[in-house]
Amino acid sequence: MVEKEVLIENPWYSSLLLLLVLTLLGLGLVQPSYGQDRMYQRFIRQHVDPQVTGGNDNYCNVMMQRRKMTSYQCKRFNTFIHEDIWNIRSICSTTNIQCKNDEMNCHEGVVKVTDCREIGNSKPPNCRYRARASTRRVVIACEGSPEVPVHFDR
Repeated sequence: MVEKEVLIENPWYSSLLLLLVLTLLGLGLVQPSYGQDRMYQRFIRQHVDPQVTGGNDNYCNVMMQRRKMTSYQCKRFNTFIHEDIWNIRSICSTTNIQCKNDEMNCHEGVVKVTDCREIGNSKPPNCRYRARASTRRVVIACEGSPEVPVHFDR
């Protein structure tokens, strides 16, 4: 018990802890704020699948359901990015461009994707999709410090 109290009260220990926190901040390893983190996690759930290089119709049908985009209604269109999250995050460091909502926090990059478009008259949770795999330019909105992707714009 005495050893723990001595360790916490030791100024060297406090300095080391402060240095560690500042180092993590500097390296960008600290998570974004709660709201941005929630939006970042949602972006990953809805748009990131690095394990695949391109999908077919069955891929879209399975992934849209697995990623919970068909529970209450069929999401009409969704894009899965087939890149490592660090490659996607690096898009946030490119030049800012205008988003569809006129904000200036969008960035563009070229990535491998599968676009999933709903086939008319499908019903949740068994929504049906047509897939189109390609390598193309995408635009994502980024926020935070460090900036992380929070919205797939186009």
